[in-house]
Amino acid sequence: MKRTREEVDATLEIAKLNAAELLPAVHCLAFGPRASGAAAGDFCLLELEPALCQQLEVGHSLVIRGDKDEQAVLCSKDKTYGLKIADTSNMLLFIPGCKTPDQLKMEETPNNIIHTEYTTEDLFDQIQASEEEIMTQLQVLNACKIEGYWRILEFDYELKLLNHVTQLVDSESWSFSKVPLNICLQELGPLEPEEMIEHCLKCYGKKYIDKGEVYFELSADKICRATAQMLLQNAVKFNLAEFQEVWQQSVPEGMITRLDQLKGLALVDRHSRPEIIFLLKVDDLPEDTQERFNSLFSLREKWTEEDIAPYIQDLCGEKQTIGALLTKYSRSSMQNGVKVYNSRRPIS
Repeated sequence: MKRTREEVDATLEIAKLNAAELLPAVHCLAFGPRASGAAAGDFCLLELEPALCQQLEVGHSLVIRGDKDEQAVLCSKDKTYGLKIADTSNMLLFIPGCKTPDQLKMEETPNNIIHTEYTTEDLFDQIQASEEEIMTQLQVLNACKIEGYWRILEFDYELKLLNHVTQLVDSESWSFSKVPLNICLQELGPLEPEEMIEHCLKCYGKKYIDKGEVYFELSADKICRATAQMLLQNAVKFNLAEFQEVWQQSVPEGMITRLDQLKGLALVDRHSRPEIIFLLKVDDLPEDTQERFNSLFSLREKWTEEDIAPYIQDLCGEKQTIGALLTKYSRSSMQNGVKVYNSRRPIS
């Protein structure tokens, strides 16, 4: 149905616009007959950077994701972008064949009402989730798929599985670089579900095949890190020297513990006497950037870049660096020849 001049004038009156102050030509945007009766309010104009536009032009797809109480994001095949709402009335940007006000002024007999269709096919593309990015994050979270559903195991249970595996490796005198899957399943199957044993091996090792047999190379760094988390989660603060001694004694023989294995998991306070270490996980900090910095500066007034980097790395956008984040959300100064960062605003 095409609008008449009377309907256009009525719309202008409702919008409290004076027709005498406008050019006589009016663009009416309508959706094509294949739009299944959709109204204009069912669609939104989306502004994209050139790289994303090129992906759509060659036939790739984008999808908007997020729960009702979360910030919506736009996913390509392998990346995620933030979405922001921007009010605009600049319909000339996407209506084909539209003329600018300057072009309309040059016409001797401008047409009062110009009708334009835009089809569903021009606005929508096939929906495709960012599977590669999702699978990567599921691996980071040590999530496992049980009967079609993704779940995250309780840390204590995950550690119980790991202890079964490391004890078996010790009893069989295997190398941690060559742990056979089939024998693990046979020996540990009576104790725990086989899929849980294999999941544990995937979380803490790297799968490979040798002469037709499946093996896992277990990561010493991951095992040492999990052991440290187990020790620290039951104490508010830990004497650093005592912790390092207990930690080394708690890991499998042959593995060496190092504090750099605990980046983003624990924080060392070298200014206290004696020096202490305490649990501080990235996952427990706010997701909002300003709130994250507020939390960190409330824990410690001044940070070196080396100490704070593991706790803000995940906040960096595709083209953003840790240095850029620190410049925006903190102030720098020199302390004993070392650059440190503190809050730009008072922390209550």
